[in-house]
Amino acid sequence: MVPYSLLDLAPVVQGSTPRQALLNSRSLAQTAEATGYQRFWLAEHHNMTGIASAATAVVIGYVAEGTKRIRVGSGGIMLPNHAPLMVAEQFGTLASLYPERIDLGLGRAPGTDSLTMQALRRYQDSVDQFPRDVQELQSYFQAAQPGQAVQAVPGAGLEVPLWLLGSSLFSAQLAAALGLPFAFASHFAPDQLMQALDVYRSRFRPSAQLQSPYCMAAVPMYAAQSEAEARFLMSSTQQQFIALRRGTPGPLKPPMENIEAHFSAAELAGAAHALGEAIIGDPDAVRQGIKRFVDRTGVDEIMFSAHIFDHNKRLNSVRIAGQACQALAEHSVSA
Repeated sequence: MVPYSLLDLAPVVQGSTPRQALLNSRSLAQTAEATGYQRFWLAEHHNMTGIASAATAVVIGYVAEGTKRIRVGSGGIMLPNHAPLMVAEQFGTLASLYPERIDLGLGRAPGTDSLTMQALRRYQDSVDQFPRDVQELQSYFQAAQPGQAVQAVPGAGLEVPLWLLGSSLFSAQLAAALGLPFAFASHFAPDQLMQALDVYRSRFRPSAQLQSPYCMAAVPMYAAQSEAEARFLMSSTQQQFIALRRGTPGPLKPPMENIEAHFSAAELAGAAHALGEAIIGDPDAVRQGIKRFVDRTGVDEIMFSAHIFDHNKRLNSVRIAGQACQALAEHSVSA
């Protein structure tokens, strides 16, 4: 069985606060670590009242301080929002404090709207500079050369591992060209999953960081003691996708019974499409779903995303998924 990891957006649930969301993220990472997860990533979003991980590097440090083994990183830092030197300094600092535990996943979307991009002092053409910015960022993690005018301190010589993230073919092509590991965002944009993996593998060029292609895919995960309960828990995420498409995003809402009675068929179909790769059900169904996904995609690692309103039920879902992966690993060893 492949390694398994967890993606978190530090969701702020209805009636709660960003502080509680951050406390929950650290609790979630501790549970993931205890259940054998490989890494715990946090995503950068801005001007979103339902997401508390905007200052992603700060949250990574908080989570890393509260854990011991699990790798902690970004899934991802939206590079168009930042000067590469500042990202290198932030993650060089994290890597200095938590050696061999920090990942730097990079995305090229702004993670926000156009007005907030202006507030961040970054502009639309920053997206077009993404390949160049990635290479500039790489250079800051290499050993400083004699006479080098600009260095990342800390950062130089630490070789913090970079990942490229994407939901289309662009980042797959760039990751292949630069010889970087690639993570596909099939937890919200599943359409080009198989094509992107094929492009990445077929065009991969070895690099100093990575000699052969390494790909990961994120999938929504809703696990409970019954399928009915798992689908009930997922209704919070369905509401979230619908609210986003209506232009009314906000805190994560409680799950609801009979969600079909509350939204139009078109809205429900849109949410279902975004969640098309979701693994849902009781422990046995989850185990089978994970195996099918890994067998079909051939990914080197799977990353779960679980937006669940009740924190304890979220912890339980993460445990069930981890135990399913462990059972699959034990079966593959004995087979």
